[in-house]
Amino acid sequence: MRERWFGSTGRRVPQIAVEGDADLEGAAVLDVLDDSTIRAAFGEGRPIVVRADSPEAVMDALRRPEVSSVLVPPGRKDLVELDLVELTYGP
Repeated sequence: MRERWFGSTGRRVPQIAVEGDADLEGAAVLDVLDDSTIRAAFGEGRPIVVRADSPEAVMDALRRPEVSSVLVPPGRKDLVELDLVELTYGP
């Protein structure tokens, strides 16, 4: 499982997690990628978590280095197992 830094907390979290399965207390949880909200949270050292329900939305969120983790709905556990290398560079 790949991990990312959880803001300035000094701990690491899964880069993709099923909503409700990870402790993301204190994070700015976003439903959409919003530059101003991301900049403000990042400037405060707050972790940034983005909800996503498709492979494209997961990739869009993970392309942002400020994003600590992507939350996927319980019904889309398949998104946790995405082959990010293949999605990025092709087969």
